[in-house]
Amino acid sequence: MEIDIVEVGPRDGLQNEAVQVATADKIGLITRMIDAGARRLEVASFVNPTRVPRMSDAEAVIAGLPDRKDVSYIGLCLNRRGVERAAATREGGRRGVDEIGCVAAASDAFGIANQKQTALESVSESVAMLRAGRAEGLVPQVTIAVAFGCPFEGAVDADRVISMAERLAEGDPVEIAVADTIGVAVPQQVTDMVGRLRERLPPQIRLRGHFHDTRATGIANVWAAAQAGARVIDSSLGGLGGCPFAPGATGNVATEDVVYLFERSGVRTGIDLDRAIAINRWFAGVMGRSLPSAVARAAA
Repeated sequence: MEIDIVEVGPRDGLQNEAVQVATADKIGLITRMIDAGARRLEVASFVNPTRVPRMSDAEAVIAGLPDRKDVSYIGLCLNRRGVERAAATREGGRRGVDEIGCVAAASDAFGIANQKQTALESVSESVAMLRAGRAEGLVPQVTIAVAFGCPFEGAVDADRVISMAERLAEGDPVEIAVADTIGVAVPQQVTDMVGRLRERLPPQIRLRGHFHDTRATGIANVWAAAQAGARVIDSSLGGLGGCPFAPGATGNVATEDVVYLFERSGVRTGIDLDRAIAINRWFAGVMGRSLPSAVARAAA
């Protein structure tokens, strides 16, 4: 068995940090993670820089990335303007991003805070964005945010998430992710959600899990998702992360912890754990503090 890990540290890991990480250090993080074996990386988001200033150098980061044919770069898009910016990174024969990651919110309150759209509006917009991205030659995929709980509305009905996923499938994404944006899910919920999605969605659509470790259930949820049929997992080097529009949300599951879990369980990830721990040490110096990864801390 193999699990495809999407390294989200350069985008989701840094978007809510107090410090502005230099463009060169973002590129250095991405390059080092590629050297460690990462083959899909979320490198930037095409969002309003006044709302998410940590992503204001998106195009500069992308312009500095290595041109590797065995690597796929992902840019997050919240609206069709974001898709246009993603496509523009490929103009003039430039490499640019390979994939667009669209986002639909499972609650109205979060959708309005995050992208000024209700849940249903975000689904309709995402379907249009998925189609527009494919027309531009970009690989389209989509995430359902706050799929297990919303910081403003509380618990989210799983039936609503399933219905949203079925509607999003009409946009022909290669992948649909469910995100525990504020880290409230437990393994039983994940097993139920991913299992039902696998039954209801076309088999060619991959399922992806995105988990935060706010309540120390993140790594257990990763395992539950994989066992239920998710073949792609998001993780962030060191466990960095958080959402500017989700009060109290803390870091993503750490790439080092996820690699340790899977590799020790006989599941291949393609990422070298020792190299990831070394990158953790280097990036802790960039951030000026130790990073949350339990495996990296144990290896100290």
